[in-house]
Amino acid sequence: MAKEKSEFVEWVQAIAIAFVLSLLIKAFIFEVILVDGHSMAPTIDERDRIIVIKLTKYFSKPKKGDIVIFKNPDNMKLNYVKRVIGLEGDKVQITEGQMLVNDVALDEDYISEPAFTDFDSHIVPKDTIFVLGDNRNLSRDSRDPSIGFIPLKNIVGKAKIRIWPLGSFKVFQ
Repeated sequence: MAKEKSEFVEWVQAIAIAFVLSLLIKAFIFEVILVDGHSMAPTIDERDRIIVIKLTKYFSKPKKGDIVIFKNPDNMKLNYVKRVIGLEGDKVQITEGQMLVNDVALDEDYISEPAFTDFDSHIVPKDTIFVLGDNRNLSRDSRDPSIGFIPLKNIVGKAKIRIWPLGSFKVFQ
């Protein structure tokens, strides 16, 4: 009887440890998320599953071109996925469909089509980033006053790998 009880206790301990480890991994290391929306098409489509590496936010700041997941400043319960276009101190604007950063036109082979509307020149404030969806005309991003520049503290992590659908596996820069 004592052997059965100790085996049961060992199983409960193993399950508890596995549960705690899975929570820690999801909170601090990585998470698989389901994309809801078309704002990042054609790079990421609705219903894609991507691995978000959370560990990077503790050791480095985002770089231009990174695809990041962040908490919407207007509603912290919502996570958005967008591409980093401008970093603090950068001058950003859209003129006649062309994205300019520090008065230099970006070569954006990843966008579905140029933006229909212009975005006046702004300087990205300290400790924030400027983000846009790759599907510029169907994206709610930094151009929207309710979202604006994204505080670095709102970044959840970087999208690194699309794992679903299987035929669309891709590693992002």
